[in-house]
Amino acid sequence: MATPASFHHLASSSSSPPPPAIPGAAAVAASAAMAVSYVAVLYAPTVVLRLPPPTSLRAFLHRRFACAAVSSAASVLATASLLRVWSMGDSADALAVFGFRSDHLLQAVAIPLLLTSLVYAGSFVAGLWLLASSSGRDDGELEVGFAQRLAHWIRVAVGDVMVWRNCVVAPITEELVFRACMVPLLLCGGFKIYNIIFLSPVFFSLAHLNHLFELHQQGRNFMRSLLIVGIQLGYTVIFGWYAVFLFIRTGHIVSPIVAHIFCNIMGLPVFSSPRTKGVASVAFLAGSLSFFCLLFPATIPKLYNARLDQCSCWHGYCRWS
Repeated sequence: MATPASFHHLASSSSSPPPPAIPGAAAVAASAAMAVSYVAVLYAPTVVLRLPPPTSLRAFLHRRFACAAVSSAASVLATASLLRVWSMGDSADALAVFGFRSDHLLQAVAIPLLLTSLVYAGSFVAGLWLLASSSGRDDGELEVGFAQRLAHWIRVAVGDVMVWRNCVVAPITEELVFRACMVPLLLCGGFKIYNIIFLSPVFFSLAHLNHLFELHQQGRNFMRSLLIVGIQLGYTVIFGWYAVFLFIRTGHIVSPIVAHIFCNIMGLPVFSSPRTKGVASVAFLAGSLSFFCLLFPATIPKLYNARLDQCSCWHGYCRWS
């Protein structure tokens, strides 16, 4: 662990003080407490409040949405208290600590989204191949059929509570707690950037261990449940590395949020598909290689901050360009 760094001032006000340094142990303890509370609060309605079990999946998830919102708000307030963000004077400065910034917002959304999509090149090829081979109609009819299916999917998705869970509530609340709150705490606790990228997703993964308990409650075989959760944990660790990287490099919390939403929509990347005669595999390899080649150039700080000469990145990402 490094000694507490002297953080740079925020862009909106050169006179605003940077977030204070805090003990590293306090940063770790606070992060662990946030991870535990994010999961524990999901069971509060039945265990603590003694509410009756929900009668439907929709009611069950609505209750969890409310719990996740409460947990996220509590984490933000705790982080703001530990870092004393209200002493900065300007509300824009305080919000920027959590990655809520209005400058370069388009780049913060579009570039990480395009970068993330490269990993799914195989998925896109497999989907297009299936679409093209599923019908013998002419191009005009195929376009109309695709448009109709897309419109129907959107209508169904808007009313699907699982879509709201995977594409709205989970990405926003998880990124808010595990990135917008934990990363500033760990940086102000004196931890080095690479340590935060590779170690902080452990908190994110541990927050998914409750899935093992839930699968067991559903009557699943323990070893099979362990395998499923193990794969989930591995995937969340890898995504966690990427999400923290995006947040630190761009300074925008919206960057990991849009990447999280996109990955939840797409699921696991398609590595190969027998139907595409190896084309999907080639696309996946080419896309993955492009992703790693563009990872640093696409997240270079000057794309997201025009004032590197008078650094406005309170977490010091400009020093990592």
